[in-house]
Amino acid sequence: MHWNPWHGCQKISPGCANCYVYRRDSSFSKDSSQVEKTASFSLPVKRNRYGIFKLSGEDTVYTCLSSDFFLPETDEWRKEAWDMIRTRKDARFFIITKRIDRFFYSLPEDWGDGWENVTIGCTVENQDRADYRLPIFLTMPIAHKQIICEPLLESLDLSSYLEKGIEQVVVGGESGPKARICDYEWVLTLREQCQKAGTSFYFKQTGAKFKKNEKVFSVPRNHQMTQAKKADINLH
Repeated sequence: MHWNPWHGCQKISPGCANCYVYRRDSSFSKDSSQVEKTASFSLPVKRNRYGIFKLSGEDTVYTCLSSDFFLPETDEWRKEAWDMIRTRKDARFFIITKRIDRFFYSLPEDWGDGWENVTIGCTVENQDRADYRLPIFLTMPIAHKQIICEPLLESLDLSSYLEKGIEQVVVGGESGPKARICDYEWVLTLREQCQKAGTSFYFKQTGAKFKKNEKVFSVPRNHQMTQAKKADINLH
């Protein structure tokens, strides 16, 4: 289940270079850097004619995938978004961000040590961004934390960050016609680090350009997740 309360973003790091939102918007001559509320802004609290929430609480709600939840332009809107998330304690919201350094902006007063129905995923695409974002991430009062290595652009050493409340590391390559290579050895290195730390590991997708045994494969979009699953290397 997806909930995109707003749309549009600005590129801030190497992982943004081939952003799928920009790629998709360009086909409609839409400016992806313009941030605006969507028609789905109030989706979590909308009800049908029988008074039942239209957004089910049974599935994880992947939040703000066409933008970044912590954009400066959305500080005022985010207050309303947090209010809706508070209202829907029956639903689990999953938020991925490259702006963990803005986490405290517009944070609800009753946040405390974090809400049980919110998981935050901090994206780190290379070692430079990992070493900047993760020390910040680990200090944040968040009940459920994940590290998202997607798109994985190089080999990463996350070993010093994994035994500090990180529930899962998610790894994936880059999609699209200009995708950069994802090397299977980088994936296995992260898996080994997670195994040593006792952290859950999820190989989500290969990406469009996947290197294995010194050979680069072009993987169609509809096979990228299935090929990752066939690798059978996830750790629970």
